[in-house]
Amino acid sequence: MNTCILPRGYRFAGVHSGIRPDPERLDLALVVSDRPAAAAGVFTQNRVVAAPVRLCRERVPTSRARGIVICSGNANACTGRRGLDDARRMAGVAAEALGCQAEQVLVCSTGVIGRHLPMPEVESGIRVAAGKLASDSESFERAARAILTTDTRSKVSTRTVNLNGQNVQVTGFAKGAAMIGPNMATLLAFVLSDAAVAPEDLQALAGRVAEHTFNCISVEGHTSTNDTLLLLANGEGPPVRGALLAPFSQAVAEVCTDLARDMAADAEGATHLITIAVEGLRNDAEAKRVAKAVADSALVKTALFGADPNWGRIVSAAGYAGVAFDEPHLSLWLGKFLLYENGTPLPFDAAAVSAYMKSNRDLDVRLIFNLGAGHCTFYTCDLTYDYVRINAEYTT
Repeated sequence: MNTCILPRGYRFAGVHSGIRPDPERLDLALVVSDRPAAAAGVFTQNRVVAAPVRLCRERVPTSRARGIVICSGNANACTGRRGLDDARRMAGVAAEALGCQAEQVLVCSTGVIGRHLPMPEVESGIRVAAGKLASDSESFERAARAILTTDTRSKVSTRTVNLNGQNVQVTGFAKGAAMIGPNMATLLAFVLSDAAVAPEDLQALAGRVAEHTFNCISVEGHTSTNDTLLLLANGEGPPVRGALLAPFSQAVAEVCTDLARDMAADAEGATHLITIAVEGLRNDAEAKRVAKAVADSALVKTALFGADPNWGRIVSAAGYAGVAFDEPHLSLWLGKFLLYENGTPLPFDAAAVSAYMKSNRDLDVRLIFNLGAGHCTFYTCDLTYDYVRINAEYTT
């Protein structure tokens, strides 16, 4: 992971607590703001909701957040009343270590569903992490690694933005490699800034950004129980308002776009990152429906894995997305190859298209309509043998 500039006033730690059996595997992270921070969040839309999500929903937006405690390897989902008590206990133990109130601590978990947390190990891990908190890049990197499950690498992005003559930092880290399917997915994402932003503005921004980033990725279309995006801003002084919110919002959007794209690229077993661009529909909502239908299609994903230019699968997925159009309204590009123009198939060199698919990890699919200005960019991956193997053996 490349070293990034960290926002002022935050400290980080990542430790092995014992949730995972491998003592070399970090499984608990602590993120702390040295002063009360504005916090906002967006969460899974699954009706089955993990205990940490329930707790966070109660606590954001707020102007008083001090920390986030995150564990990996156990989702603390479908765990009943005990699970909620455990999530509250995690916040309480962290608050005791930080010298703040339990309500100022947010909690996130990711991992296997339906298992109770080993709370003695978790509580001990939180206390150990609190003793290791630091503001250096190594401590941040350990926190970023501690939240991973089947990810193969940490996911980090950062931007510097000038607000009213002062540089502020926007830095995010995330995890996600499967059970990825809007709206939100098995993803945890944390975006931290040293800007001063009002909680209500931060909350509105979180919703807007999630819609165009984390809600525009898919691995297999499975919406998880733990999905969480948290934004924290701990700057002092008058909050950024009005026109100054625009560059800050753009920086947050760029960070989240990077993180979302990295999730699709690091999907379990994936050999291709697939960018689906849909243009020319009546509005953005229609474009997103078509993009998602293509991204979620197992037949499309397996064809791209096999470097099979079977473009009819892409067109037919667009056709069942629930958006009204006629065939002459649609053209399709795969990379630099125009395969289908205004409803008419074009002759093409199948071997050349297949060679492009084999030799490029990043594949571009463009569906161009002629009905308006609506557009959407969506990220997904191919469906591979390894994806099936990993998820067939996940708990065994």
